[in-house]
Amino acid sequence: MLELAAELRQWALEGRDFAVATVVAVHGSAPRPPGAALAVNDEGTVIGSVSGGCVEGAVYELCRTALDNGLSTLERFGHSDQDAFAIGLTCGGVIDILVTPVTAAQRPHYLEAWGAAAGGEPVTLVRTLAAPFGVLLVRADGTGSGTLAHAPGLDRTAPAEAVALRDTGFTGVTELGSRCAQRVPVFVESSVPAPRMIVFGAIDFAAALVRAGKFLGYRVTVCDARPVFATAARFPEADEVVADWPHRYLDAQHLDGRAVLCVLTHDAKFDVPLLERALRLPVAYVGAMGSRRTHQDRLNRLREAGLSVAELARLHSPIGLDLGARTPEETALSIAAEIVAVRRGGSGVPLSGAAVPIHHDGPPSAAGRTPGSAPELMPGLRSARSGVRA
Repeated sequence: MLELAAELRQWALEGRDFAVATVVAVHGSAPRPPGAALAVNDEGTVIGSVSGGCVEGAVYELCRTALDNGLSTLERFGHSDQDAFAIGLTCGGVIDILVTPVTAAQRPHYLEAWGAAAGGEPVTLVRTLAAPFGVLLVRADGTGSGTLAHAPGLDRTAPAEAVALRDTGFTGVTELGSRCAQRVPVFVESSVPAPRMIVFGAIDFAAALVRAGKFLGYRVTVCDARPVFATAARFPEADEVVADWPHRYLDAQHLDGRAVLCVLTHDAKFDVPLLERALRLPVAYVGAMGSRRTHQDRLNRLREAGLSVAELARLHSPIGLDLGARTPEETALSIAAEIVAVRRGGSGVPLSGAAVPIHHDGPPSAAGRTPGSAPELMPGLRSARSGVRA
């Protein structure tokens, strides 16, 4: 529900009752990921989406029912081969949706979470998926409020686990709790600031990559040691333009595991000290532009600088996928495509004729579970509703 934080906060401040349906798990091919949400208020107004249209009508009715009876429900929607007109996903996937009523009693508890998310602050909501349905708010500083009401001590230990998941940008189903005691299935929903993309090299290709990075939802910085080129006028769509030596700027940054670094300078005096540092950082992607000859020379210099085989293997160079790109815009597309493939675990091969999934769950999360995948949330749950008063 955090993706609708600004709108839900406004409804709550207006004193409205409403219900929120949130995708908590995806199995196979589905239009929207975990965290996607649809909300219905007491006037019947709808915001958001959970399936791109496939099951919105049924989810709307679930929300109206939750508003009437005050019950949380967990529903599974999937494709039905037996009945072409059955409510389900035509794409063949399965989604689990948690519907939560938010009335006067619950509003204060969620308001803080929505305010933080709408303001761009890190915040996490942890919700249980079986009776008794509970919710725990985990703030940016790691403190928590609320209760999961499932296992002794879980409210005390869950915030630290939730913060570790939030640092990776995780949203999905996992299990929390002591390894030697009961592990509780929960839905962890993280709202974090936009991931960083740093483009080193203020060249024409960088301008196109800035636009692609913004389109993908990154906070984009352009950095170049040459002040005459590193200007806001040349990169009006960048969030930040910095005139500094690339390695010195990188040294001053605090980057998380979602950050991507794109080195477009293809000049050894900039590239080598920069990549020597970048390839030792726990970031999601490091790519460098240049010919294959430039790449081999760069590798030799980095080996001489002491980088290991494993560290060098993290370098995506020449940067981008093989699209036959020529123009800056085409090159930016090839780089953006590689970033998405690395982020989501894609192969980069054409989907036509290839026996590969259309939607990839991505690389394993820090919690040991692939984001978007989930265990059986409730045994035997097959489009069967389970209601418990919120």
